[in-house]
Amino acid sequence: MSRYILMGIISISLCVSAGAQLKVVNLLTDNLVEPSGIDNPRPRFSWQLTSPKRNTVQQAYEIRVRSNSPSRITWTSGKVKSPNSVLVEYQGPDFSPASIYSWQVRVWDNHGQSSGWSSAARWQTGIGGPENWKAGWITAELKEDTVRRPGQLFRKQFPVSRKLRSAVAFITSHGMYEAFINGQRLGKGIFTPGWTSYNKRLQYQAYDVTDILKQGQNAIGVALASGWYRTVLGWQDNDNIYGKTLGLLMQVHLQYEDGTEEDVVTDGSWKATDQGPVRSSELYNGETYDANFEQKNWSSDPFDDSKWKNVTAGSKDVRNIVATSSENVSSHDTFAVKKLITTPKGEKVIDFGQNLVGWAEITVKGKKGDTIKITHAEVLDKDGNFYTANLRTAKQENIFVLNGEEQTYHPHFTFQGFRYIRVEGYNGDLQPKSFRAVALYSSMRPAGSFSCSDSMLNQLQHNIQWGQLGNFVDVPTDCPQRDERLGWTGDAQAFARTATFNRNSLNFFSKWLKDLAADQLPSGAVPHVIPNVLGAGGGSTGWSDAATIIPWTLYTVYGDTQILRQQYASMKAWVHYMEEQSRNDLWNTGWHFGDWLFYKPNDDLDGSSAVTDKSMIAQTFWANSTQLMINTASVLGLKEDSVRYAGWLKRIKAAFMKEYVTPSGRLISGTQTAYVLALNFDMLPDSLRPQAALRLVENVKRYDYHLTTGFLGTPYLCQVLSRFGHDDVAYKLLLQKTYPSWLYPVTMGATTIWERWDGQKPDSSFQTVGMNSFNHYAYGAIGDWMYRVVAGLDNAAPGYSKMLIHPHPDTSLNFAKARFESPYGTVVSGWERKAGVMTLNLTIPANTSAELVLPGAAPVALKENGKPVQGDNQFANIKEEGNNTRMTIGSGTYLFTYPLR
Repeated sequence: MSRYILMGIISISLCVSAGAQLKVVNLLTDNLVEPSGIDNPRPRFSWQLTSPKRNTVQQAYEIRVRSNSPSRITWTSGKVKSPNSVLVEYQGPDFSPASIYSWQVRVWDNHGQSSGWSSAARWQTGIGGPENWKAGWITAELKEDTVRRPGQLFRKQFPVSRKLRSAVAFITSHGMYEAFINGQRLGKGIFTPGWTSYNKRLQYQAYDVTDILKQGQNAIGVALASGWYRTVLGWQDNDNIYGKTLGLLMQVHLQYEDGTEEDVVTDGSWKATDQGPVRSSELYNGETYDANFEQKNWSSDPFDDSKWKNVTAGSKDVRNIVATSSENVSSHDTFAVKKLITTPKGEKVIDFGQNLVGWAEITVKGKKGDTIKITHAEVLDKDGNFYTANLRTAKQENIFVLNGEEQTYHPHFTFQGFRYIRVEGYNGDLQPKSFRAVALYSSMRPAGSFSCSDSMLNQLQHNIQWGQLGNFVDVPTDCPQRDERLGWTGDAQAFARTATFNRNSLNFFSKWLKDLAADQLPSGAVPHVIPNVLGAGGGSTGWSDAATIIPWTLYTVYGDTQILRQQYASMKAWVHYMEEQSRNDLWNTGWHFGDWLFYKPNDDLDGSSAVTDKSMIAQTFWANSTQLMINTASVLGLKEDSVRYAGWLKRIKAAFMKEYVTPSGRLISGTQTAYVLALNFDMLPDSLRPQAALRLVENVKRYDYHLTTGFLGTPYLCQVLSRFGHDDVAYKLLLQKTYPSWLYPVTMGATTIWERWDGQKPDSSFQTVGMNSFNHYAYGAIGDWMYRVVAGLDNAAPGYSKMLIHPHPDTSLNFAKARFESPYGTVVSGWERKAGVMTLNLTIPANTSAELVLPGAAPVALKENGKPVQGDNQFANIKEEGNNTRMTIGSGTYLFTYPLR
């Protein structure tokens, strides 16, 4: 029989919507939905196509941009022959600052259809540059309580004398702010202006306030608290890392209908007080809110601020101020009380059923002056008592002082990591309706979902998602509960690819990488945490490699060459640092974390601890980052750099072979991590790779199909096993339920990823006290393998312009399905095996194609609706490939069924 025929009897059905036409949907500006405060003079436009016809490809597009005030078309691209529909750069004239624009696009496809003009997507430009800031910094003239550090309120009344055309408020602060005009809160962002390397990059936000202002008297009110700016961060007494004094910078730009303009700015005319309800607020310790200090209508007019103090008008230096380019933190999911608990110690405890990051909200009425204290924890101890020892010095408690009225309270300038709360001072029995938990995280758009026939794997996927959400609070923190919550680079790089499957992470990581470059040391070493609040240090392999791994990951997933250009100098500096630290082409100097938290039994009498030589790890990551520099230089057309780094890579790998590989092909460290890194980063010649993979398998079997990897080996473990044909071993590792494994925490009731494989032992006692987070996302990097290998949803070209759909089914699962919102639209790859028949459900978005590998098919004629198909315009390049069949398919929705061998 011909080798160009599919295995088994294959039937294919196409689902279409009758009468549907080519459409353009999901317009984004700089990868954001209708953003405010865009200072990019060349914003990039993205859109998606939908079409009922298979194999639909865009052949041309036209973009037009309209100014809102006055309403007119300011630029049109003309008809451009191009398939590009993602991150298409604006090429028109400069924009006016503080203005609203909108854009539309229409496209033409390969079927001769035109979409017509899309709906309009608007965006608001930012202030436009330092020269446009007329405001100056103001601070409160107050004798501050430097122990409690109460929040501060700032206020300004101003008139609007004529009819407004538009009004935009620009604001930033030293500390966190909440801003109001005429009593209405500006925006949904929380913890603004966000956390950056403040002395180098301080973000501002922009708000359209046209509909909030009124003709006549208006009032601005801004509440400030310490936030990241001057709170304790890390383990040292370093509560004034960026400065000691809270400050406000705000400018409201008014455009009147008569064409005149006016700015209301922070200056000496403002008033301030520290006699507001936020009596204390710190990130680690929590917030004290005294409702008796509330000043009603303080951000409205009229209000008597005669007892407030004058402010000090200070510097007008705005050189470090930048527009916000990522999603703000905001409130999302809410959780009702799952269980009311009275612990053996008599504590009143509430279980919300989910380890999350955010606030516990209480609705209560009591006597004036009564105090309610809410303390937060992730777990109960083995006796069922409230457990906070793993928080170290972080108190994680909020205190609410009642004023005699019924009120609903949550904190404003702090967050907690918790599943349980302990309530003290509450009069009577706890009422479930009076409490709820609110999750806070950066507002990245949802990207993917994974499900399968194994409920424990589904819970693992849930835990991976919530581990990310709880730690993506403006920066990728390591943990959200104890006295840390820092942007550890090693955790971020290990998890980056999985993060993109869960949420659209392009803007989130792009913002953080700018701070990485800003805080990078002159030597090229990257600090352990970004923003760098720990001071000196850095250059640890696998941690500093975030400088190269994350930009390349973002390019791979989103097809964004700008991220490579943005980070290229930083990437280059890091690779050159490694070169300078090396001796005889070996990087065996400096201090490294190594394979952090690898498997290490308490009583290691037989040498079972999986210790991997740190210098060997350093050599493999040096090679990987050098390879990424070759890749990046090639993408950016930097041929000289590409050639240079290719020479480096050859030397690095030769030195690795000489130093760390025996003549028989064994590695000097025989751990899972050693073989995984050597194989994943192609450190071995082709002839030695199969036997190295077998040695990895032998090691896994030695530990009875348990993993022993730490932070650096875990992300690649199953990927390497599948790459070298050992899916069965990878599945056994994934489905292992005893320690150490991914599912062991699930058996213990985990709802997020743990920091340690055995953070809580089977008897519910704890492995350690000092470093034992129960929301620590790094080990959740297995999610990448679940999407790309189990479900088979992968990309064959940057940005998913071409997919690779290659499921790897196993008899341990009956079905698996993944859905992913790619830059081009929804991709679906799902399989089910039943009674010897394989069913595949696929969706490939318009303007893309896919390489499809049908696993386990036997050679027979390919049929669609009973009719033979042999390489027509529906399917191309059909060929048998080992035990599978490969072909190329275009966009569309497909259902394949065939008998397995």
